[in-house]
Amino acid sequence: MKDLDFTRRDFIGAAAAAGTGLLLAGCSRSFPKLTFLDAAPDGPVLKAGVIGCGGRGTGAAQDFLKAGPNVQVVALADVFQDRLDQCRQRLAEKDNTKIADDRCYVGFDAYKKLIQSDVDLVLMATPPHFRPEQFEAAVEAKKHVFMEKPVAVDPVGVRAILASAEKSKAYNLCVVTGTQRRHQRQYLENYNHVANGAIGRILAARCHWNQGQLWYKSRQPSWSDMEAMLRDWVNWTWLSGDHIVEQHVHNLDVIHWFTGKYPTKAIGMGGRMRRVTGDQYDFFSVYYTLDEGVQMLSTCRQIEGCANLNAEFLMGTDGYTNCKGTIWDKKGQVVWQYLEDSKESGKEGKKLEPEKSAMSPYVQEHIDLVTAIRTNKPINEAENTAKSTLVAIMGRISAYTGQEVTWEQAMSSNLRLGPIEYAMGPVPIQAVVPVPGTSKEAKTPTA
Repeated sequence: MKDLDFTRRDFIGAAAAAGTGLLLAGCSRSFPKLTFLDAAPDGPVLKAGVIGCGGRGTGAAQDFLKAGPNVQVVALADVFQDRLDQCRQRLAEKDNTKIADDRCYVGFDAYKKLIQSDVDLVLMATPPHFRPEQFEAAVEAKKHVFMEKPVAVDPVGVRAILASAEKSKAYNLCVVTGTQRRHQRQYLENYNHVANGAIGRILAARCHWNQGQLWYKSRQPSWSDMEAMLRDWVNWTWLSGDHIVEQHVHNLDVIHWFTGKYPTKAIGMGGRMRRVTGDQYDFFSVYYTLDEGVQMLSTCRQIEGCANLNAEFLMGTDGYTNCKGTIWDKKGQVVWQYLEDSKESGKEGKKLEPEKSAMSPYVQEHIDLVTAIRTNKPINEAENTAKSTLVAIMGRISAYTGQEVTWEQAMSSNLRLGPIEYAMGPVPIQAVVPVPGTSKEAKTPTA
């Protein structure tokens, strides 16, 4: 389609301009200046507890400890003792942070015990299925929250997050949600330009997260159904939402951040060719219709040996952008590119690739969280991320069923994934891959 024609010629032209050094540090008109903090301000000690001690939870804890002075991680909670022990050991060895025995909680109710302790905020990094219940508990206890994306795996969970988000605002709590692109300086500067008209009226968008195979855990003879699924959670739809929700939500969130729009409907497709565990798809392609005729193409794939792309693009009436540091005019010439501010007075800024910024966005989001708490200027990202999560869920449901899915249908759906009660043992969920459409052999699935 013409409005999605981000042509190869355009991008080659832009690359040629970059190669000859014809990069402009700014557009022809001025834009509001943004400022960024390299560390949160000092203040009373802020004590955090980690719920979910896997790789992401451990990483979030380490990022939080870099946010500024007088921040501590004092408690850990996980379903598995070995995961908690690994996190505890890493924090002790790498971050000089020792967690007391009586601040380590294990089991499905471990998060409740941690939340009821004297922590000021909680860092949530459990499988997304558990996020709505744990967020609600944290809000009820009036704790500030950092929770990883996505914030739910189904419409019931999204609505629960939205309800808790309203309560958290009423309680003046700060909530940051792991959509780190919203804290990444290249993206923020780029958004600043787009919001102030740098590419004109937005006509179309596309976003992609196409990469190789993600990790998986093969079932061990001693594992029950529940343990096997939890240890392999990223491959089970009821736990992760499928990778369109668990991972691609980043890209979808950028589009809806920049455009300020959510889709009215989605029609998608996908399938499974290579995955070795779980019940998820390997790839999705979804066509979203947004307000005012804006169209968006979304693709994501996790298969080895294929072309990779992790990016977002917007096409406007006056140009287009990659959302993370470069704007082109309609002829494919670079008119703005992000320059990293120099720390030395009088020195020109230096151009950096977005992924090589001097400040990690994973740390920046914690700097922003701690700053908001200490300055009593709350930030709350729960609603935005819940809605972006629903966008991804719309695409998944459409691909699984082969049906068009509207925003209203998704928002009002009673679909809830996963068991009602949690215990190590049998789980009444089998590894059945959804088959779209209907035939003599297959019926249309509901999720």
